[in-house]
Amino acid sequence: MRRADRLMQILLLLRGRRCTTAQQLAEWLEVSDRTIYRDIRDLMSSGAPIDGEAGVGYRLRKGFELPPLLFTPDEVRALHLGARMVAGWADREARQAAQAAMTKLETTLPTALVQMLQANPSYVAGQRPYPLERLAPVREAILQRHKLLLSYVREDGLLTERVVWPLGLFFWGDRWTLAAWCELRQAMRHFRIDRLQQWRVLEEGYPLQEGRTLQDYLRSLREDHARLIADHEQVRH
Repeated sequence: MRRADRLMQILLLLRGRRCTTAQQLAEWLEVSDRTIYRDIRDLMSSGAPIDGEAGVGYRLRKGFELPPLLFTPDEVRALHLGARMVAGWADREARQAAQAAMTKLETTLPTALVQMLQANPSYVAGQRPYPLERLAPVREAILQRHKLLLSYVREDGLLTERVVWPLGLFFWGDRWTLAAWCELRQAMRHFRIDRLQQWRVLEEGYPLQEGRTLQDYLRSLREDHARLIADHEQVRH
């Protein structure tokens, strides 16, 4: 990465965060702590409104506007591929937004980059039969923090009804799942969207409660993954 690009990345990484250490920046940018300290010093001397100090952390003062972004060819390819994946595997509203984003991207890029996209060797398969229309109301319930009443078919074929606190939608390559706090089980659960028989957004909302957030769900996934790795290593030895 060119130094000018790295300096811009530092500003982008600092933006919107309360405090970021030099070690974190060094890990993200794959350089040494000493390089980050030097870059921060140079940014500050050039007028960038960065507060903080070595050993404590840094933050960018509010109100600082970054210059318009310039994407590298690899970044353009990644954005274009991601938009095509959303267009192929998301609900109608998200597909329309992705297609509009692709159009804007293609109309604002230099001709050479547009030609590069047209010659892109990466392809995304079209939609197969899947109840994508269920995603929009579920996503809205997540954003508004409203409970959902679900009629759900379990893996063993049993139909159950339960109230859940919807936390996040996950795409696994061939299916979507809903991560949620289940009032019936009083625990985190995930539900395959294609197994929902009925769903209704309730007027009752749910609070941000410790132990029942998306971060708690993700933490439980990481812990389960770590246990699986540990068990695998024990078997090997």
